[in-house]
Amino acid sequence: MPATPESPTPEITTPAPFTADDYRARMARAAGTAAEAGLAGVLVAPGPDLTYLTGYRPTAETERLTMLVVAAGQDPVLVVPALEAADAARAAGAPALTLRDWTDGKDPYGVTAPLLDPAGRFGVSDNAWALHLLALQQALPGTSYVSLTEALPMLRAVKDARELARLEAAGAAADAAYDDILKVRFAGRRESDVAADLAALLLGHGHSQVDFTVVGSGPNGADPHHEADERVIERGDMVVLDFGGLKHGYGSDTTRTVHVGEPTAEERRVHEVVCEAQQAGFAAVRPGAACQEVDRAARSVIVEAGYGEYFIHRTGHGIGVTTHEPPYMIEGEERPMVPGMCFSVEPGIYLPGRFGVRIEDIVTVTQTGGRRLNNTPREMAIVE
Repeated sequence: MPATPESPTPEITTPAPFTADDYRARMARAAGTAAEAGLAGVLVAPGPDLTYLTGYRPTAETERLTMLVVAAGQDPVLVVPALEAADAARAAGAPALTLRDWTDGKDPYGVTAPLLDPAGRFGVSDNAWALHLLALQQALPGTSYVSLTEALPMLRAVKDARELARLEAAGAAADAAYDDILKVRFAGRRESDVAADLAALLLGHGHSQVDFTVVGSGPNGADPHHEADERVIERGDMVVLDFGGLKHGYGSDTTRTVHVGEPTAEERRVHEVVCEAQQAGFAAVRPGAACQEVDRAARSVIVEAGYGEYFIHRTGHGIGVTTHEPPYMIEGEERPMVPGMCFSVEPGIYLPGRFGVRIEDIVTVTQTGGRRLNNTPREMAIVE
């Protein structure tokens, strides 16, 4: 029988929608930040940056050019295909934009090029089609371009109060899904069955979209991004559960590692080490400290316990309108943490061919330290 929510949904009110003024402020900040970075502006294709800056999410991302042009000293302009102009005009941020449409058979780059400094350097959203960027370069050979993530990595990193409320709601809903999955039988069922349960629980607790449901049992748990397959979960298995999606347009992402029946002493020890590492990473969260300090704190616990070679990924990633975005908590990231940043703290140990353990919470930076947005027990849960 498919899983259904048994825990009460932790958040029952729908947050107030973002307004045109919110989007106007975001675009103004993007233009100002771009200017400070020596850029003539930013060019934004359909994807998370466009949604964040304008509230517009095209119904389909096609070969037809859609591009937001944001630059200091001029009004933002959204270039759209004529057949999608009505949809764009209904977006929450549309009153803060000038819309320029183009029809099939016409040159969309002829519409876009006059909006750009012909000798300017522009930040371009990472998911822009090469087709469009190359055409703009041909139309304006004096321009140059840089990845928006490289040029303005912190564009979406610091969340305001209403963004934080959405992330909190998403985290609480994921916690409720975890509470409910512990009541489901694991032994004798396929990983894909438990993954389907998790997806149903996320939706039942208010997610509009499920992005991933990692269920890695036994040796599959040693693959950090294992996709649930037809392996039958057995008694004695450690099981990594990593799941999340979108609620009110903002992401959830949490990991807990459970055990089917009683664990061995070694399994308990590895889990305890990861739990200690996760706590150390969380304790390192404070404004002004470099992002790499979170990685250093968590990793040092695992290294000192003798498992350093089995911690094979960064300690964390930012989260917001997408599951993975800057900042990244990894050695070499010297950018300071700022109140309002949100990111995962998720150390792990992966023993090839045997089992894996990962524990993950989303954390936000406060004025004095950090606050968890996931609050289910991090101790090992025993399931049947």
